[in-house]
Amino acid sequence: MWKEVADGVWHPVFTSPPGLHTASVNACAWAPHELGLLLAAGSSDGCISFTTCAQDGSWSPTKVERAHLLGVTSVSWAPPQPPGSLVAAGSGAPLVRRLASGGCDNAVKVWGFSDARGGWVEEHVLKGHADWVRDVAWAPNLGMPRNTIASAGQDGKVLIWTQADANGPWTSTLLADFRTVVWRVSWSAFGNVLAVADGSNNVSLWKEGPDGAWAQLADAPDPSA
Repeated sequence: MWKEVADGVWHPVFTSPPGLHTASVNACAWAPHELGLLLAAGSSDGCISFTTCAQDGSWSPTKVERAHLLGVTSVSWAPPQPPGSLVAAGSGAPLVRRLASGGCDNAVKVWGFSDARGGWVEEHVLKGHADWVRDVAWAPNLGMPRNTIASAGQDGKVLIWTQADANGPWTSTLLADFRTVVWRVSWSAFGNVLAVADGSNNVSLWKEGPDGAWAQLADAPDPSA
């Protein structure tokens, strides 16, 4: 972790201890600011680490062993507000502490922090890709009554995963088969437009229509053509 201590001057404030990860760290992502200074990182050693900064400025790492047996490629935090909370009557809903991860085991996994267990637990394993999951992106919900995750695969597919209820199942929709590796997916600030970067040197934009079908907005070549 690095901090700007003066204009243009950056100093390291924390370095992960030896053994926290034993292979390349492939992804890292800060948690929403409502959860405090909390960083998740995924590694080729198959583990996901969580590093938290306490009020006294000290950093404390923990990790989930064997999160993805063949390696972790990507991590993405859920929005801190429960789905529908911004449009529902009343307020004061507890903050959400959930994370999506992608791995070389062709799976997307959803993790949640359990106060009862005092740590992170696997909630769901989402299987739909036939090769490595290269990236995952949890969409901002802005009060929408569902959870949405996009996943990009070495198999060329982008899947949209939705969960209507926080305790319910996840279902998948194929956005498109790009017929080449898809490296990254990223949501717009409102969570209604998805950017896709693929191995054919293209970035395309996609939006869901009222009928639930996804349509391309940009002028990049149609991947299905």
